[in-house]
Amino acid sequence: MVSENVGIALGLTLLAGLSTGIGSAIAYFIKRPKIVYLAFALGLSGGVMIYISFMEMLPEAMETMGEKWALLVFFLGIGVMALIDLLIPEPENPHNFEDMDTPRVAHGSHKLMRTGVFTALAIGVHNFPEGLATFAATLSDVKLGVFITIAIAIHNIPEGIAVSVPIFYATGSRKKAFLYSFLSGASEPVGAILGYLVLMPFLSPAVLAGTLAFVAGIMIYIALDELLPTAHRYGHGHLVIGGIVLGMLIMAVSLLML
Repeated sequence: MVSENVGIALGLTLLAGLSTGIGSAIAYFIKRPKIVYLAFALGLSGGVMIYISFMEMLPEAMETMGEKWALLVFFLGIGVMALIDLLIPEPENPHNFEDMDTPRVAHGSHKLMRTGVFTALAIGVHNFPEGLATFAATLSDVKLGVFITIAIAIHNIPEGIAVSVPIFYATGSRKKAFLYSFLSGASEPVGAILGYLVLMPFLSPAVLAGTLAFVAGIMIYIALDELLPTAHRYGHGHLVIGGIVLGMLIMAVSLLML
């Protein structure tokens, strides 16, 4: 029965992962870049990352590997991200977004581009074990796999926004925004395929739990150091808070469906 479910499991994992494309498609509907869109989207992204890290990934890691070790790996993730941040110099040119009406202005923001790329990497790494989990659940119970796929697809949509919007504002290119977001979601089916071909016999619950804790640390660092400070820098503080709360609410609803 398990072998018969392999095709279904791969298909569901692909569907869940590529749902980030729905979120990234928002760039195609932004005809004129405006600062209000950016502030809200960055707040939404921060809310997504903070909630999923503290309410899903870290608790799951603690349950499997113990609170002490999970917290150690969590702070290790923050430390590694801080080290990377120190080694990558800040762009010399200022990120001035006083006038967001022209793509030419947005085209000069290396800071936003870096934020988008970091977000894509973090979400891509997070989606890897998520894809493996979806695949494994579907192998054991197709109905359970369907419910997990729906929930993951729902919370992958704002993850797609989290990646695509900063890159779109940084480059003015809708194609680049969609591509980076698509690649971050593609790691989910890649995780399933590698899990089936190579990793499943060797992966232990402790290794997967450590990965979750480590990536949670990365996400928290990105949210607190990149996304939220950048959002508040462009004003519209209440709108940023609204985006954070909405991002958390979407994550909460999707996790309750699991």
